[in-house]
Amino acid sequence: MITQEQIDRINELYRKSKAEGLTSKEAEEQKTLRQEYIQAFKNNLRGTLETIKIQNPDGSVIDVKKRHDEKMECELKKEMENARINGN
Repeated sequence: MITQEQIDRINELYRKSKAEGLTSKEAEEQKTLRQEYIQAFKNNLRGTLETIKIQNPDGSVIDVKKRHDEKMECELKKEMENARINGN
């Protein structure tokens, strides 16, 4: 999880880069902080998406994560079968 202090530092480094430029150490720090921020964002989004459930008009409920996992498994089986048939 990223803290508000880290976000403030990202913004501070951005403003400094536009105003006067960054030292190599600051540029590396900015890169690292941005990577941490992006990873935290992805994890948060993934957690949110994994909890989504869709209710159909008939009242049935679809678990999006479960359906996605099943679809990925089916596609993997198809790829493996195609590779077996093509001799790869």
